[in-house]
Amino acid sequence: MCNRKTDWLSCVAMLLVSVALAGCGNEPLTMIVGTYTDECASRGVYSYYFDQEKGMLVGGDGGLFTEAPGAVSRVEMRNPSYLTLSADGKLVYAVSEVGDSLASAVTLRLDSKTGAMQMLGSELTDGKDPCYISTNGKVVMTANYSSGNVTEFPIGEDGRLLPHDFLYDTGMGGPDSVRQNLPHAHCALFNATGTELYVSEFSADVVTRYDVATRLGKRIQLPSDFGPRHIILNTDESKAYVIGELSGNVVVIDTENDSVIQTVCADSLHARGCADIHLSPDGKFLYASVRLQNDGIAIFKVDSDGTLTNAGYQPTGIHPRNFNITPNGKFLLVACRDSGCIQIFRCDAKTGFLTDTGRTIILDKPVCIKFSSSHR
Repeated sequence: MCNRKTDWLSCVAMLLVSVALAGCGNEPLTMIVGTYTDECASRGVYSYYFDQEKGMLVGGDGGLFTEAPGAVSRVEMRNPSYLTLSADGKLVYAVSEVGDSLASAVTLRLDSKTGAMQMLGSELTDGKDPCYISTNGKVVMTANYSSGNVTEFPIGEDGRLLPHDFLYDTGMGGPDSVRQNLPHAHCALFNATGTELYVSEFSADVVTRYDVATRLGKRIQLPSDFGPRHIILNTDESKAYVIGELSGNVVVIDTENDSVIQTVCADSLHARGCADIHLSPDGKFLYASVRLQNDGIAIFKVDSDGTLTNAGYQPTGIHPRNFNITPNGKFLLVACRDSGCIQIFRCDAKTGFLTDTGRTIILDKPVCIKFSSSHR
């Protein structure tokens, strides 16, 4: 249940958490958080229990890890800046975002009954600064920002990653002579069935839609100077939404003909730092994070045809690199990298507006939040 690096006090505390929660009808989510670790207090990946009805941490005694009050487990590794979970919630795949030959993808085992995590293995990406990771249950992909490629890893029978067997390349062509002067890959997102892969080619202002079986792709041209970062698909996959880090805009792509049908503004100050994008679980609202100036979350209503209407804006802490929404849609949590905390906002189901609960989770350089509800 606990790895060798976890002391007996941590083991006892996690066991007590498990026993205390066993009789609760409203069982909390397991929340996994990735961090940057270079020149800061954070030391890797952390797990917590989060009550999605009350919008607060539960179970942690606050004293296991001095740098992460409320965390129930920790795996030490360098710069686990993005995470994804297996479908059954038993495995966590994490990138180690470094800009040299040690850049890797890591497999962690997650015991959601206790929150305990254990490192199972690591494989080199053959790409620099992996910043995104996803899986379809058969393979795992990392988007490697600085080398501009996407690495494909087969998954072994026990869920561990095997050595990579394919690299997808991205291109250039965007007008920004500083930020688009080399190929950069920022996202590699599977569709729900795992048969397609959407790759954001930051420096080419392109999203490429790959057939996973054939590895053949179709390029979808975006507006010039867009700088595509993250991608999200709606439930029926008729629309893809892409946030432009450079342009500060969100585009809507009609996936039937792979064309842009709408462009809306998320960052009115054009600070060239937009980051993350998510749909509410009911698909009625889209949220996009804005950094560098007037940091916050732009809110859009999703209309019946999948297009977007501006609905509002919620200021946040500094540098909201990543955020996530609880599966019940009641809370949105923002990883404010440079404020050293995760902010908790309540979502209004009718308007999409966000209300600051005043509750925060203290953690240095948080940059990725994932939820698992499969622990019972």
